[in-house]
Amino acid sequence: MLLLPVAPPLLAASPLTRALMSPLTLPLTPPLTPSPDEARGLLREELTDPAYTDTDWWGRFLDWLGGLLDGAPGASGLDLGPLPTVLTLLVLAVLGVGVGLLASRLRHGARARRDTAADLLGAGTLSAATLRTRARAALEAGDATTALLDGYRALAVRQVERGHLEDAPGTTAGGVARRLGRVHPEHAADLLAAATAFDAALYGHRAPDLTTASAVLDLEHDLDSAPARTSGSDA
Repeated sequence: MLLLPVAPPLLAASPLTRALMSPLTLPLTPPLTPSPDEARGLLREELTDPAYTDTDWWGRFLDWLGGLLDGAPGASGLDLGPLPTVLTLLVLAVLGVGVGLLASRLRHGARARRDTAADLLGAGTLSAATLRTRARAALEAGDATTALLDGYRALAVRQVERGHLEDAPGTTAGGVARRLGRVHPEHAADLLAAATAFDAALYGHRAPDLTTASAVLDLEHDLDSAPARTSGSDA
């Protein structure tokens, strides 16, 4: 029987070898990424920094402006003591100008509303005499539509001038006829007919003829001297 040589026994392992062959027992490095709770805690600590709660914007503006002036040539050692006072006066001046402009616009708006209230049936601020003259000229020129419209406007404005009709904004031709019909009841039917012809001519429903336009001008003339029978009121 052939006997094989027996291998010599393994040398005793060195401490380094044993360490490499043994299970890893060294402590692990903690993870670099914080947990959600740790992240929230770090964020709270960061936000408590006074830099996030500083609301003194005016002071920061003055510091910034002072820094600009300090950096300007020849500004070394510049005393900024009166600077806040100067800026305060400047801000007050700007606010004063703004308030003045706002007040001016409000006054302009009120004046415009008064002008609109005087615009009775599109007459603007023209007097009854001016409207009457325009209506007569249009009638002579054969322009029945213009003659009727200006004639009825002259009628309404003249009654406002006499105090028989209130100059209310948005008054319609029919509203004028109804109010004046109570002041001049003997002309109530003619007033309603004239108002209907005015609306038809104004909105293009039906062009008037010269006879209708002349009748409106005659009605305006009659009402100009007719006494009021009763006080007018809104319909």
